[in-house]
Amino acid sequence: MPKEDPEQTALQKELTDLIAKAKAEQEKVADAELSEKCADLADVPKIRFVTKKTLKGHINKVNSVHYSGDSSKLLRNYTYRHCVTGSLDGKLIIWDTWSGNKVQVIPLRSAWVMSVAFAPSGNFVACGGMDNMCTVYDVNNRDSTGAAKMVRELAGYEGFLSSCRFLDDNHILTGSGDMKICVWDLEAGKREMEFDAHAGDVVTISLSPDMKTYVTGSVDKTCKLWDIRDEKAKQTFFGHEADVNSVCFHNSGYAFATASEDKTARLFDIRSDQQLGHYTPPGASGFTSCALSLSGRYLLAGSDDKSVHSWDTLKVCHTGTLNGHDNRVTSISVAPNGIAMASCSWDQSVRVWG
Repeated sequence: MPKEDPEQTALQKELTDLIAKAKAEQEKVADAELSEKCADLADVPKIRFVTKKTLKGHINKVNSVHYSGDSSKLLRNYTYRHCVTGSLDGKLIIWDTWSGNKVQVIPLRSAWVMSVAFAPSGNFVACGGMDNMCTVYDVNNRDSTGAAKMVRELAGYEGFLSSCRFLDDNHILTGSGDMKICVWDLEAGKREMEFDAHAGDVVTISLSPDMKTYVTGSVDKTCKLWDIRDEKAKQTFFGHEADVNSVCFHNSGYAFATASEDKTARLFDIRSDQQLGHYTPPGASGFTSCALSLSGRYLLAGSDDKSVHSWDTLKVCHTGTLNGHDNRVTSISVAPNGIAMASCSWDQSVRVWG
């Protein structure tokens, strides 16, 4: 076995001590528990989502799903009706979640998709993964084969592309396995910003409702809050004991939810710099993804146990489980109007819940 480096060991201990000190300082100013303050609130009903559509078309594991804003020429007048999914079968599929039909099938150069994104306008989709690249497609224009036209290949990552989100039709934000965050100018095909964000792979990104800030989660067990104009983190949130696989902004813009390999989901408040809620499932499985209802009262988390768990965020209690998938739930996405949720799984299917 290799010898331990005394200097590295000392630095690691110093870092651990600093994190423990930061947590202790936070706990000193935490004067109450969220569940205690909300104890007299009426209970919310058990989660009542049922499967409205099962979307079948992929022939391999489906790793990512994201709802559209649906204001493009192609998708107009169908508010929050469409989502995009990416699978290891080397296809992106744009779905009509109301009818269950495919709108477009986009063949990819690489099958190793880990993340997909729909532009808020509905005009573009993006994907990336183990090809160390982010590829952008224009859903309103077709190439010679009849598929959506590829408009950009954003290369230069030193690790896999783990997450991507459009800021607008001309800019996209990406996180990757090289621990970096990039902001790209799509028209020019160039990076506007590139910086080291975490001490481990950047796994997940969620944009605030005003699109001015965003939060990231990492295998370094932390979450960080950023301003899209700045390369320095505004806040760092500790608490998880394993990889943070998913983050999701609260619609107020003042809080965000997380889901982790440590078998917990959590709720963090930005203004108080505190963890407000700690949510555990009845079983003992890690979480892959999370989402919040439009009101923020329900926290949803996709799990390794093939289900989607739900909690009352205020009373910090489990409110039900959505069952239907036959394998690990890899990603969930709530429609922007809050009336439906899409989930995808290693069972090769996508389910629309409502």
